[in-house]
Amino acid sequence: MNANPSRNHRHPADMDESAQLMSQTARDLPPGRHQFHKERLMAQIHDTRQSEARTATPAPGKRPRRLRLPRPAITLPAMAAAVAGVILATTVLNNGGGGGLATGPALTTDLGVASANGVPQLLDQISTAAASDTTHPTVAPGQFIYIESRTAGTFIKIEGDDGGLAGHPLHTRKVWKSPDGTEGWLIDPAVNDDPEGETLSLPDEQGNVPEASLNGPSYDYLTKLTTDPDQLLAKIYKETEGMGNSPDQQAFSTIGDLLGESYPPAELYSALFKTAAKIPGVVVVNDAVDAAGRHGIAVARLDETSGAREEWIFDRKTHVFLGERTVQVEQRKEGDVVIEPGVIMYTSAIITRAVVDAMKQTPSTSS
Repeated sequence: MNANPSRNHRHPADMDESAQLMSQTARDLPPGRHQFHKERLMAQIHDTRQSEARTATPAPGKRPRRLRLPRPAITLPAMAAAVAGVILATTVLNNGGGGGLATGPALTTDLGVASANGVPQLLDQISTAAASDTTHPTVAPGQFIYIESRTAGTFIKIEGDDGGLAGHPLHTRKVWKSPDGTEGWLIDPAVNDDPEGETLSLPDEQGNVPEASLNGPSYDYLTKLTTDPDQLLAKIYKETEGMGNSPDQQAFSTIGDLLGESYPPAELYSALFKTAAKIPGVVVVNDAVDAAGRHGIAVARLDETSGAREEWIFDRKTHVFLGERTVQVEQRKEGDVVIEPGVIMYTSAIITRAVVDAMKQTPSTSS
């Protein structure tokens, strides 16, 4: 996309609406990414205002430049407009991140060796292991999917005219979601400094009830998806057209989001891995570490635009999904900020995934 916000003055009411949109879209982003997206968009907007070359209209027949984000799960033009509105409304930009977490240096890691050899075999083994899991539950009306994870992320922090990489420390994130997606709760200090958390229930602040989709699924929505890998991949490509940096990368990211903070039905869960095997450019990374420090083998894909590699990490023996991370593999610049290879842009580890009978209930507190 072209980050080219209007430089005209806006009415305060419009600014308030943009700020509200910013809050809503940030909450709807995949786990842990809202602040990274916000700061990176702000850096892009800041750099745009410093360089007219970045606002140039693309040549005929060329696609507009898209902001290089690892997981663009929202409509980026709307997000950019919201961020622009927040900037123009002089909302605090340099508070060091969201919620009540302090920020520190960006996390880094050693890069595992990636290879295209053995991808179909590994994904077939993972799919078979998922299909044979007799403990995979179904979710009944009135119940809630509970997911507890450890997560951290890197973002571009803006202070005045300067920017640099900063990171949220590893922290616990807890999410509850009803099967129909209309009720939910989130506790995440990177999002909200209230230890009690915040509601995710619908309708939202504007009275909207978004329709479930691949990039915003409910459990009930997932139960209706095809489990045929070819048909499922075709649906993913169709519904995510124009998103992300490439169709293949967006398809891979979409499946990754379904693995992370959702609980797909058993047959679909198994089918997702066979579907991923059909995406060009998928590789195996010999060693990857999740946010809980667990080593495993990863199924991954490099986003050639951002230079970041998205990795799904699995236990090497049981093939159970452990978590995911996005690691910078190739050096890139965002404005004046250099992102070096080895920087962890996002990392998450699934600690508990369960079905509970009430909002804010955990397996340890259920009767």
